[in-house]
Amino acid sequence: MKEETLAIEHREFPRHWPRIGGMDFGWDHPFAAVELVWDRDTDTVYVSRTYCLREATAIIHAAALKPWGNLPWAWPRDGRRETLEGAGVALAKQYTAQGLDMLYTHAQFEDGSVSLEAGIQDMLIRMESGRFKVFKHLTDWFDEYRLYHRKDGRVHKEGDDLMSATRYAVMMLRHARTDIPPKPRSTRWDRTSWMSM
Repeated sequence: MKEETLAIEHREFPRHWPRIGGMDFGWDHPFAAVELVWDRDTDTVYVSRTYCLREATAIIHAAALKPWGNLPWAWPRDGRRETLEGAGVALAKQYTAQGLDMLYTHAQFEDGSVSLEAGIQDMLIRMESGRFKVFKHLTDWFDEYRLYHRKDGRVHKEGDDLMSATRYAVMMLRHARTDIPPKPRSTRWDRTSWMSM
């Protein structure tokens, strides 16, 4: 897909549109994160923020991502793995400990599958039907998009950190939520309701 068909100017979204974050863990290659905003009425996904940094711990990454708001975070299967930097604590738990709302399980489709090809196809179908847009100022996302390719028929898994974070968030889009707090239930006694008891 041509970048011109994906790129849009920055805009504000209605507060009732749900959002979700996606992250791809990394150390030698960058840790990457994206925020998606979802227009449920048209089933259109917008990539609205990106973050990418190598050789930093969960403390640094979480501090950068918390200002994005109380997003649910999609993460890959390797989030269950322990790392030396985390002193034997699984990656996903390290981010939970830093105050991020990590989803209860790694990114997967509703049937529990984690197919890379299915994830790419889902994104491609959205792109081809005009239901996937990216803020044009997110040049790091477009830099990766330009380089995303296949080698000997297989997806070349290098320099694809933001692409992977995006794919995980799209896979878990059903868990996106709005950040509008629910209205509190009234605790006032109503005389008529009391009398009908």
